[in-house]
Amino acid sequence: MKLGVVGLPNVGKSTLFNAITQAGAEIANYPFCTIEPNVGVVAVPDERLDKLAALYDSKKITPTYLRFVDIAGLVKGASRGEGLGNKFLSHIREVDAIVHVVRCFEDSNVTHVSDKVDPVADMQTINLELIFADIETVTNRLNKAVSMQKTGDKKYKTEADLLRRILDWLEAERPVRTMTFDDEERQTAEEMMLLTAKPVIYAANISEEDIGKADNPLVKAVEAQAAKENAETLVICAKVEEELSGLDPAEKQMFLESYGIAESGLNRLVKKCYKLLRLVSFLTAGEKETRAWTVTEGTKAPQAAGKIHSDFEKGFIRAEVVPYEVMLEAGGYNQAKEHGKVRSEGKDYVVKDGDVVLFRFNV
Repeated sequence: MKLGVVGLPNVGKSTLFNAITQAGAEIANYPFCTIEPNVGVVAVPDERLDKLAALYDSKKITPTYLRFVDIAGLVKGASRGEGLGNKFLSHIREVDAIVHVVRCFEDSNVTHVSDKVDPVADMQTINLELIFADIETVTNRLNKAVSMQKTGDKKYKTEADLLRRILDWLEAERPVRTMTFDDEERQTAEEMMLLTAKPVIYAANISEEDIGKADNPLVKAVEAQAAKENAETLVICAKVEEELSGLDPAEKQMFLESYGIAESGLNRLVKKCYKLLRLVSFLTAGEKETRAWTVTEGTKAPQAAGKIHSDFEKGFIRAEVVPYEVMLEAGGYNQAKEHGKVRSEGKDYVVKDGDVVLFRFNV
């Protein structure tokens, strides 16, 4: 899964992205690494892996990952191709969700593009460009649907009616993610890959002095606007996160404690993004490796097995499932089986977060 990091100049986007891509060998015992200059691959923190691995004395622990993409080049008029607008919009189209960094700190040494710190205005600047781009996409699709109505096929009238409704919504400067659709309408909307349909987290970037304060009016403004847009908010100090990225685990813990922080902002961001994308992790464990595997909510057992190997899905027989908490309490798979805690599930079983699974297959 890919998340695009966006933001206007001087809001802290580059600082936050640097923290993601330049973090040290590990954060919470899981690696952060960079595979390209503008792409950061980040492990999803999961304390269950260490405890499960201890039961099996696993030689290797492998978490699941998210990919963050640094999307640059936005200026007003991006939807019309100004600046790097076309590149900016095409990159957003390719990601699964958006992390929108907004400035919630005052600093006379850091200029703002509009000479005033106004996070809601910053949010609207980018949102309007995405809305304008979606208007163009929907209008083009609507023109085709209207043209095809001449064939007499009723599906084109149904599609045109839906597109007009979406267009009206966008022209009222509202993102598509705030609309309600039935299953058929949602499928049509998803086919268009509309930018404002993507889930969003607003990263409210605060100063070091504001860490732990609950009365930051700029943050409250972001939270209020995000709620209207059906979007999430995360309060983070990008500067502190960048400083943390250069420390070893012991130093990081001391640094966090000095600020009265229980968990790094990056860990919280990754976890929030994971939930935003409606992802769950099932776990496999053994002497060789304990590992987390990512699937979307609602994935059935054979398709989850296919994440490990295509043969597992093709020859799926059953899944032997133990919830993580039950496994931990029992002390291992064999002990859980002895107490009748291992369930045998078939092809229609929907995998749940924290399921420890052993797949049986035959090819």
